[in-house]
Amino acid sequence: MFEFVEVLPYLMLASLAILIFTGLPVAILLAGLGIAFSLIGIALDEMQWIALLNIPLRLYGSINGSQIYPTVPMLLFMGMALEKSGIARDLLLCLQHLFGRMPAGMAIAVTLLGILLAPTAGVVGASVATLALIALPTMLDQGYKPSLASSVVAAAGTLGLILPPAIMLFFLAGKLRTPIGHIFLAALWPAGILVVLYLTYYIISAIISPPVAPEGRTARDWSRGWSALQWFGFYIRGLVMPAGLIFLVLGSIIFAWATPSQSGAVGAAGGLLLMLLNRRLTWPLFREVIEGTALMTAMVFFVVMAANVFSYPFRFFSGDEVVSGMLQGLAFGDWGMLLTIIGIIFILGFFIDWIEITIITLPLFLPVLADLDFTDHAGEGTATALWMATLIALTLQTSFLTPPFGFALFFLKGAAPPEVKITDIYRGIIPVVGAQVFVIGLVMAFPLLANWLPSQVFD
Repeated sequence: MFEFVEVLPYLMLASLAILIFTGLPVAILLAGLGIAFSLIGIALDEMQWIALLNIPLRLYGSINGSQIYPTVPMLLFMGMALEKSGIARDLLLCLQHLFGRMPAGMAIAVTLLGILLAPTAGVVGASVATLALIALPTMLDQGYKPSLASSVVAAAGTLGLILPPAIMLFFLAGKLRTPIGHIFLAALWPAGILVVLYLTYYIISAIISPPVAPEGRTARDWSRGWSALQWFGFYIRGLVMPAGLIFLVLGSIIFAWATPSQSGAVGAAGGLLLMLLNRRLTWPLFREVIEGTALMTAMVFFVVMAANVFSYPFRFFSGDEVVSGMLQGLAFGDWGMLLTIIGIIFILGFFIDWIEITIITLPLFLPVLADLDFTDHAGEGTATALWMATLIALTLQTSFLTPPFGFALFFLKGAAPPEVKITDIYRGIIPVVGAQVFVIGLVMAFPLLANWLPSQVFD
């Protein structure tokens, strides 16, 4: 006999899918739906009032004892300190000077800046917009075509999603129950191949069509008349110390010299120290960094808590079994199921940030992913989980760059000078997306690209 309660999981998913396009904040939407459907369950006498007390207990249990959540605000503080204090701009100037005489030297510098600023990529839109403000005007002044310049900035701005110590990797490690150090190493080879493909494309483009500065617009010679000692000090402050800090945070996590939260604390303290050594630590700037970190941290944790509020009634009404049954009912087999889940994640990446996808959507797929057998292809134990995590990370990064919906492109347009048109951005990003799809195919076909380095270091 049909019971209305059996429809509630479908109604929850449908409500979320429809209302997410209204522009309401995702956290408010999730929490509101969770409370609303809990009240519906109480009205239908399927849930007891006392069950609502489980929601704050779930919130506490999800955060208490976690190595991930204390690390996030400290890494965000480090990234904010580097960006707000101008150290990120100094990094770009150092890299530009190092590679300035090479074909596509500025494009190489911007790409390397995106690698070094991986901890700032807490939110895709913020990292892309920040890099656009720092680098895009200079690239246009140096004669780069708007299409190539915008593709360089968009690609570099999203590299931080898959390069350690990227915050997204922390969340993927938590959801897929893999050690953080392992997932950091799993991402290195695919990300390295991706960077090589990017740089090859930029260099070939610059050789075929060298950048020519527009008439009346010349790059400023900001270093004219510097002595060797001034250059040495600038490189130490602008390149060696920021890069050393990031590698220290990364190495301490990978090699278990410190817990993730301790490494994050080192990063935060190092960011503050760099501001002090660069004589940029003022009270207004410090307050701006604190406020920016607090706002971004609050956004991340509000989504985490709201997702727990939503998931409680959803799982109470067996919603996870509904999703699992729907996918398994497709009878696609292991490869077909994996490609279906990857495809869903790719499409979701058009509209919402990785935070919502990893915290809300991915847990719905975890029971299905756990049932897939790729032992012969990817290996036993955590090897398959690392392989899947790498595929998910690359897929999310690709979706944020894919026109016409890749919302990293819209953030880029909002921060770009007026002469950069959306058609320039779409035209320039196509080779980058092609490189992304190629690397995803490589990782899918050859799991060793994700599994070999962790196995060598830890096994």
